[in-house]
Amino acid sequence: MLWLKAFHIIFMVTWFAGLFYLPRLFVYHAMSSDKISHDRFLVMEKKLFYGIMTPGGLLTVIFGVWLWLDYNFFGFWLNVKIFMVLLLVVYHVICFKFLIDFKKNKNKHSHVFYRWFNEIPVILLIAIVFLVELKPL
Repeated sequence: MLWLKAFHIIFMVTWFAGLFYLPRLFVYHAMSSDKISHDRFLVMEKKLFYGIMTPGGLLTVIFGVWLWLDYNFFGFWLNVKIFMVLLLVVYHVICFKFLIDFKKNKNKHSHVFYRWFNEIPVILLIAIVFLVELKPL
């Protein structure tokens, strides 16, 4: 069922697009000081989170579970990958918390914090791709 794998990859790319871009918007949002910019970033962040990132994440997980059930994958590498996907889900939830903080004007972090925060999904993506392709464990 290669079409399952194709959809899993398509939605994973969609999810990661949001995971990479939303914290970048947070960087610029944290640097903004006027109401017009603040309001514009709120709209952009909301559309990205609800329209791209969350559906991409949900469909990635759904197709991933479907693949796992169809192919009966096993191995320690898969356990590590699933743990990393759970870390991405936690990252996603933290992004939601930051989104709400900006909406309520309660952001407590600087643009530098968000620049570092933005690197977390990069590290996880690299590790997941190596695990899936090399299955070293």
